[in-house]
Amino acid sequence: MSDFEHVFDTPPPGAAADWTIPQDWDAYTDVEHQTWVTLYERQMKILPGRACDAFMKGLDALDLHGGGIPDFRKMNAALQKLTGWTVVAVPGLVPDDVFFDHLANRRFPAGQFIRKPDQLDYIQEPDVFHDVFGHVPMLSDPTFADYMEAYGKGGARALALGQLKNLARLYWYTVEFGLMETPQGLRIYGAGIVSSKTESVFSLEDASPNRLGFDLERVMRTLYRIDDFQQVYFVIPSIESLLAETTKDFGAIYARVKDQPDLPIEEVLAADKVFTRGTQAYARAGGRFAKKAS
Repeated sequence: MSDFEHVFDTPPPGAAADWTIPQDWDAYTDVEHQTWVTLYERQMKILPGRACDAFMKGLDALDLHGGGIPDFRKMNAALQKLTGWTVVAVPGLVPDDVFFDHLANRRFPAGQFIRKPDQLDYIQEPDVFHDVFGHVPMLSDPTFADYMEAYGKGGARALALGQLKNLARLYWYTVEFGLMETPQGLRIYGAGIVSSKTESVFSLEDASPNRLGFDLERVMRTLYRIDDFQQVYFVIPSIESLLAETTKDFGAIYARVKDQPDLPIEEVLAADKVFTRGTQAYARAGGRFAKKAS
């Protein structure tokens, strides 16, 4: 699910009707495996003490510390035992209805390709490092796994009701760019952050962005940007609270937000729980990274 244009309108040659393709792990080159190793090693220099416990435990549980791109067959054997999820390879971004169907059936679609060595800090379309390193460790947590299934099931309804933009914002500000409150301080759980060297630091330590308490309706009304660091991060109290909030009947929520105006990214409301009222200095300066690590 993405704001980027889909590469294909129908499954390309070699893809099944559900858009899945073989990972073809044996075809990866030494250079491609080394790219994974490089990305992995630099993230592990900064994520301990910044990423949430569930993410770090997931790396261990799924043995994603290996010397190259994970073999989905081996990874899925462990993941399925933990939460019933599997990872399926896809040729690129898939249509929203296909994406939702996979999630609703505990299948996470992941790009099969990996970025080039000269693209370490930015690639427009999510690759296997973003999708597997960024997303899959959290799927080993039973509560987060339930959240992702519930999100997928809610996707078809959002499409039918014309509320996809609101549901997309929920995904963006949780699955991709979510922060969590812990006794040790704020921690990262969003895949778009944990797979980015620079945003892993920016999201927690820079004075620029707002960090606000998670509120479902507020999140559904808040705009976001895809081309740079976020101007606001929403903080959940726990994974359990996220699941509880987002397994409510969204019908009434959609009705309330449908005719309300979108909220500017940088706005702080009187009702917001404010962890950090950011300076917005980074955004006002135009941003230093038009090419953000993804």
